[in-house]
Amino acid sequence: MAEVRRRLAHASCDQSVSFVSHLPCNVTGSFVDLPALEWAGLTTYFHPGINLKKIHYDSIKLYERLEEETGQVVGFHQPGSIRLATTPVRVDEFKYQMTRTNWHATEQYIIEPEKIQEMFPLLNMNKVLAGLYNPGDGHIDPYSLTMALAAGARKYGALLKYPAPVTSLKLRPDGTWDVETPQGSVRANRIVNAAGFWAREVGKMIGLEHPLIPVQHQYVVTSTIPEVKALKRELPVLRDLEGSYYLRQERDGLLFGPYESQEKMKLQASWVAHGVPPGFGKELFESDLDRIADHLEAAMEMIPVLKRADIINIVNGPITYSPDILPMVGPHQGVRNYWVAIGFGYGIIHAGGVGKYLSDWILHGEPPYDLIELDPNRYGKWTTTQYTEAKARESYGFNNIVGYPKEERFAGRPTQRVSGLYKTLESKCSMGFHAGWEQPHWFYKPGQDSQYRPSFRRTNWFEPVGSEYKQVMQRVGVIDLSPFGKLDIKGRDSMRLLDHLCANVIPKVGFTNISHMLTPKGRVYAELTVSHQSPGEFLLITGSGSELHDLSYRWIEEAAIRGGYDVEIQNITDELGVLGVAGPYARRVLQKLTSEDLSDDVFKFLQTKSLKISDIPVTAIRISYTVTPVKGFVRPPEGDGAHRLGTAALDDGPSTSSLRCELGWELYHRREDSAALYERIMSAGQEEGIGNFGTYALNALRLEKAFRAWGSEMNCDTNPLEAGLGYFVKLNKPADFIGKQALKNIKAQGLRRRLGKVVGNTTSGSYSYSIQKSLAFAYVPVELSEVGQQVEVELLGKNYPATIIQEPLVLTEPTRTRLQKDGKKTNLEKDPFPTTKL
Repeated sequence: MAEVRRRLAHASCDQSVSFVSHLPCNVTGSFVDLPALEWAGLTTYFHPGINLKKIHYDSIKLYERLEEETGQVVGFHQPGSIRLATTPVRVDEFKYQMTRTNWHATEQYIIEPEKIQEMFPLLNMNKVLAGLYNPGDGHIDPYSLTMALAAGARKYGALLKYPAPVTSLKLRPDGTWDVETPQGSVRANRIVNAAGFWAREVGKMIGLEHPLIPVQHQYVVTSTIPEVKALKRELPVLRDLEGSYYLRQERDGLLFGPYESQEKMKLQASWVAHGVPPGFGKELFESDLDRIADHLEAAMEMIPVLKRADIINIVNGPITYSPDILPMVGPHQGVRNYWVAIGFGYGIIHAGGVGKYLSDWILHGEPPYDLIELDPNRYGKWTTTQYTEAKARESYGFNNIVGYPKEERFAGRPTQRVSGLYKTLESKCSMGFHAGWEQPHWFYKPGQDSQYRPSFRRTNWFEPVGSEYKQVMQRVGVIDLSPFGKLDIKGRDSMRLLDHLCANVIPKVGFTNISHMLTPKGRVYAELTVSHQSPGEFLLITGSGSELHDLSYRWIEEAAIRGGYDVEIQNITDELGVLGVAGPYARRVLQKLTSEDLSDDVFKFLQTKSLKISDIPVTAIRISYTVTPVKGFVRPPEGDGAHRLGTAALDDGPSTSSLRCELGWELYHRREDSAALYERIMSAGQEEGIGNFGTYALNALRLEKAFRAWGSEMNCDTNPLEAGLGYFVKLNKPADFIGKQALKNIKAQGLRRRLGKVVGNTTSGSYSYSIQKSLAFAYVPVELSEVGQQVEVELLGKNYPATIIQEPLVLTEPTRTRLQKDGKKTNLEKDPFPTTKL
C-alpha cells in the first residue's frame, strides 16, 4: 500500500487515539494532550437504533482484546447490564427492542423478576415487572483505555505528538491542509476534528459553527457498603429507566449517575459564547446535590442499601451534546477533506467503533455500513445556538424516556425553516419535524383528539389517516412537500457529471426520472428525482434533510471537483416550496387554474413543464404523490426483473379493493407563493371535495404500491438489485457510472437476499386502508422470497402468520392505464385475497 499520511487536527482522548489506532502502520497522527476525565466509563451492546449497535459491538470487541494486544491494563469489567421495566409500557418497549436484536450478533434477553433478583439481590422488587439483559456489558477505566489505545497506535507505527494544540487551519487549492501547531506546521491530506468540547473552536477556524454544547453531568461514588462487599460476584450495571439513573458497583461501594430533568439540568452555555477556558483539562465543576435529589431518592427506594451509604466523591464534568444527542461523524459538506467525530454524549462506548468506522471509510472510499443518523450534514443554517441549547436540554432530560415509533420532540420548534403554509395549516394538523421543517403528519377535524399520543399500538391518528387515504384515492388531496431537498445543476458538463453519478440514464429535456447514486461497492448512496428542465440544466429532488448529504464527500460536489467538470451546483431547498396534488380529480381541479393542456396525451407521466397556476409560476412534474416526503419511494419494476417483489397481509378483517385510481403533480414554486397557491387550489377544488393529507397517509399509499423508501429499504447497506430497483439501473448505458462494475459482479454472483413485503414492522410498515391488512417491507433470504411462502413476523413478543405475494397491492396509475388499454385486469378489478385466511 502506498504511504498514507493523515493527521488529526485536534482531538479528544478516546475518539482520537481510537481513530489513529485503526489506521495502517505507516500513518502519522497528531492530537492535543487531554487526559481522560474521571467518568463512569459505561459500555453496552444496547442501542435502540439498528446500525449504532455495530458501533457498540466493535468498541467492546476492541476493548476485550486491548490488554492482550498492547500489554496495557484497561480495567475492563463485563458483569452484564439490566434495564428495569417498572411500567407496562416499558415492557412493551423491551418487546419492541427484542424484535431488532436478531439482526445482530450480540445477545439480549427479556428476563423475569425472579432472574433479576438472583442477579441483583440488593433490589427492592416491589415495582419490577421485567428486565432487558445484555451479557457482556459493563464498564472500563477511561484513562487506562486512552493510554492503551495510544500504546496500540504506536505499536503499529503511528506517531503521536502532544501537546500539540492547533492554532490555525488553512485549506490549500489542491484540497490538502496546512495545520499550524506550536511544534510547527503539518501538511495533511485530510483533517479529522475529534476535539471533544473544543470541537466548536476548531470548526470556527474554518468558518463552521458546529451545533454542540457542553452539558454538566454528575455522578456519586459511595464508600464501602457491607452488603456489596459480601457479594461473591460483581453486580450487573443497573439502569432504572423511570428513575432516570444508572448504577454500578465501584469496588465495594456503588456508583450512581442520574440524568436530571430538563428543568434542573445545567448547560455550560458560557463555553458556547466565550469558548472553553484556556488550559481546561481535568478540572471539574462544582457539584450540586439538590439537582439530583429526586433521582437519589428513587435510587434509595430501588436499592435500599444506598440509604445507609456514605458519599465519598461527587464528580461533575462536561459532556458534549449535539441537539439530538447523537454524534456527528463523517465528511462535512462545503469544506473539502474536513471530517468530524464530535458530539459524543456517550463517549466511551462509541470511541472504539467510531474509530474503526471512520478509518475504514477514509481508506476504502465509502462507509462500511449506513449511519445516516450520524451524518454531520443533518444540520444546517437553521440550527441556531438557541435551537441547540433547547434541544440539548431536552435530549439530556429525555435520556431514559420510552422510545416510541414515530417519536416527536418539541423543544426548539418551529425553527426559521418553515414552509409558506405553516401558519395556514398549524391549527389543523399534527406537525412532524423534518430537518428543521414542520410538515403535516396527519390532519384532525373538530371534535377529534388532536394531541400527540405516541404508542406501540394503534393510536389517535389511525382513523384520521384512513380518511385522508380515502380522500386521495376517491377524490383529490393536497400535501405540503416543501421539505424536499432541491438542487439546481447546470453548465457545460452537467449531463456528463450526472451520467457519471447516476445509475439510470439521464432524461431528455422536459422529462423526469428516478435515479440512484451508488457507492463504488454498488450500494445505494442516495436516490434522486432528476428533471431535465432545459438543455444542460437539471432540477434534482432528494429527501428532506438529504440535500447536504447528497452534496457531500465524493458525491456531486466532490465528484465535480475531482473530475474537473464545468458545472454550477446550487442548493435551492429553502427557496422553493412544493405542493403535491393527487387523486382521480387532480387534473380537473388544476385545469381550472391554467391554460396549459393537462390532458394525458399532452402532459404525460414523468414530464416536467414550466407553467402558471392562477398566474403563479410553477415547475410542474407529472409524478405520483406516492413519491414520498422523505423522497425515496419509487415506481416498482415492471416485469420479472432481477428480483421478485413479495407482499403479505395480516388477516385484520375482510378484504376490500374497490377504491379508485390516483393521478398527481408536484408543483415547485417560490416559497413566498405557497399560501396563495394553496388557497387557490383549495378554492378551485371545492366541487370535487378537495382536502388535505399528510405524510402518514402517504406512507400507507406508497406501501400498497411497493414503493421503496431511501433510508429504509435502500441505503449504504443495500445494493439496488436486492432492493428490487433493477428497473432503474442501466448496466448497459455507455457511461461508467460509480458502482457499475461492482453491480455487474453482484449480478453475476447472484443475490443472497431479497426485499419482500411482509406483515409487521421491518424496514417499513403501515396499514392498508384498501384491503384492511397490515403491510411491511422486509429483507428475507432468497430461498424464502418465493410467492406464497409462509412466514412469521414478530410484533411485541408475538408471532403473526403472513404470506409473501408478488404484485404490489395497488398498481400505479400509468401501469393501470396501460394494462386496461391492453385489455388486462388490474388488481383493483380483482380481489388479491379472495378467500384465503392467513
